[in-house]
Amino acid sequence: MPWSNQNGGGGPWGGGGGGKNQGPWGQGPNRPRGGGTPPDLDEIIRRSQDRLKTMIPGGMNGGVVVIVVILLAVFWLLNAVYTVQPDERGVESLFGKPKEEISGPGLHFVMWPVETVELVNVAEQQQKIGAIGDQGEGLMLTGDQNIVNVQFSLLFSVSDPRAYLYNVAEPGKTLSQVADSVMREMVGRRPAQDIFRDNRQAVAQEVKDSIQQTADRYQLGVVVNTVSIEDVSPPKEVSSAFDEVQRAEQDEDKMIEQSNQYANQVRGQANGEAAKIREEAAAYKNRVVKEAEGEGQRFLSVYEQYKKAPDITRKRLYLETMEQVLQNSKKVITDSNGGQNGVVPLLPLNQLTQPVQKETQK
Repeated sequence: MPWSNQNGGGGPWGGGGGGKNQGPWGQGPNRPRGGGTPPDLDEIIRRSQDRLKTMIPGGMNGGVVVIVVILLAVFWLLNAVYTVQPDERGVESLFGKPKEEISGPGLHFVMWPVETVELVNVAEQQQKIGAIGDQGEGLMLTGDQNIVNVQFSLLFSVSDPRAYLYNVAEPGKTLSQVADSVMREMVGRRPAQDIFRDNRQAVAQEVKDSIQQTADRYQLGVVVNTVSIEDVSPPKEVSSAFDEVQRAEQDEDKMIEQSNQYANQVRGQANGEAAKIREEAAAYKNRVVKEAEGEGQRFLSVYEQYKKAPDITRKRLYLETMEQVLQNSKKVITDSNGGQNGVVPLLPLNQLTQPVQKETQK
């Protein structure tokens, strides 16, 4: 309800100061100067459109043309300006013919659509061949007529982006097919045992070299860094039989290892016994030689004495020899001329030998 209708033009409490358009405290509400109404939103929009029309030549049709031109310019700039990442290289082409220069990392510009650019990833990439999800693509025939499932991976990098893009239609697929063909050739030349355990690294190295030679012949523009044979397994249908063969081979290797250990043990003992016998023989040889040399020296000394006194020396040798011969004898030899009546009948001859035996035992 307007303030002027309250109690004959006063405030709601009867006061009001008696003035027109006054508020409850004697003052009317704030109104726009000049007594006008607030501006309408539709009017503001209409005025803005009129001003835009006056700014654009040709009216609204000319404005549409300008907007279209701006959009086309933005679209052209988006296609003309490109960025090469550090692990990429750009190959520009003029009317579909590639240029010689290669764009390095950074911001570049081409005159699109006359010139175009294609980006190539030059970082190391990996391809898995004969993966588990493939339908028998990893099955290969070995040189000894066995079938194995070979899964390997190929690590390569692009060395010539221009050749990689334009020399072969599908370089990635071509490289995968070349790697698979080379692996089948190498596996077909060797027995299954080389692929499983014995010579896997050598096979991988030969495959890598052959793939690189074929890629160079096709001018793929790639460098093969590594070929890794990840898994070699028999087909599922014969896996159990193959496992039995593997276990038998492992048992064979175990028995051979045990026999080698036993042979080494016996050989060591025999070498020790032989060394002991050789040492004993050498000691015996030295002892016999020394004894012989001593006997020779003794003989020479006796011979020297014999030359000086032959009779005495001869008698002495006889007595010493007879003493050595008869000292262990149990017989008693007497001289029949020792007495008038011969041997005394009660002489204890058996006891005469006892002191001699005791002395020899000592």
